[in-house]
Amino acid sequence: MAQIRSMRADARRNYERLLKAAAVAFAEHGENASLDDIAKRAGVGSGTLYRHFPNRRALLEAAYVDRIEEIAARADELAKELPPGEALVEWLNELCVGMIQVRGLKALLQSAVTDGGSAAVTACGTSVKGAATRLVEAAQREGALRSDVEPIEVLRLAHGVATASELANGEGKHIRRYLSLLTEGLGLRPGDGDRGAGAP
Repeated sequence: MAQIRSMRADARRNYERLLKAAAVAFAEHGENASLDDIAKRAGVGSGTLYRHFPNRRALLEAAYVDRIEEIAARADELAKELPPGEALVEWLNELCVGMIQVRGLKALLQSAVTDGGSAAVTACGTSVKGAATRLVEAAQREGALRSDVEPIEVLRLAHGVATASELANGEGKHIRRYLSLLTEGLGLRPGDGDRGAGAP
């Protein structure tokens, strides 16, 4: 952030335009969106793009780091609103929906969770894993989740649910159905108010 604030006003405007254009392009075409197209959308040359972002991964990370932090923060919001089992299911649903609706986010989240990105992305991964840990442990304390389930396992399975739903129809219509099957396997019993076990 300090680096961004220290930019000249014109450089900062170009940076922000590139981020906005990248978010749109990655959402439409996934992580392999054309960098030249992103530069055109932002109204700058390719050289300007590469001065700010030396490679595709750097641009992807900059475009989505805030979104990953928002996903992590939602865990605590849901924990205040819902019983532990329901909070976990609903968070997993929102996580999976986000991975499908924002193309390119799934790959970045995978890097974040496996510590495979930059320092900023690794920090976001720590936030996501921490969020998952709090929800999983709360559900286990309530007796709503098997005691042998690890938070990282839940995150990896959620990634699989998003991938399976994306392959099924590309729109995520089956996420709740697949999550229902997954949570039953995990021994998760959110209760009668479970919003994660609906039909596709």
